[in-house]
Amino acid sequence: MNLGTLIVGPREHIVAIAELDDTAAAELGPLLRDTARVVETLCQPEQTYVCMWSHGRDARKHLHIAVQPVTAEVRARYGGLRSEQLQARMLAASDEPDATDVEHFCERARELFRAIDRSAEYRS
Repeated sequence: MNLGTLIVGPREHIVAIAELDDTAAAELGPLLRDTARVVETLCQPEQTYVCMWSHGRDARKHLHIAVQPVTAEVRARYGGLRSEQLQARMLAASDEPDATDVEHFCERARELFRAIDRSAEYRS
């Protein structure tokens, strides 16, 4: 996936949203919102995709929720495709962002997540 894509997943082995317990389900919404805010702040995309995957070769494997920034530049690089067609093309191309860019993005994302955590503590 492109630079800025973050994956949200449960710590425990879960293969479907329907398997989340009440605590995990209550945590998921705010976590996805905060993740999307981080992605949008850092990447300024025209769209932010939030989609769930759990595919293994023959059965469900593990729940992953991708939070992916999609810019006009990304779409143009992949022939103007959108949604799952864009993601399929990206995965098939095996293009990976530069490792240094990924490290820099992750540092900035961690800072924003920490700021979100601190502001949540003040609201409590």
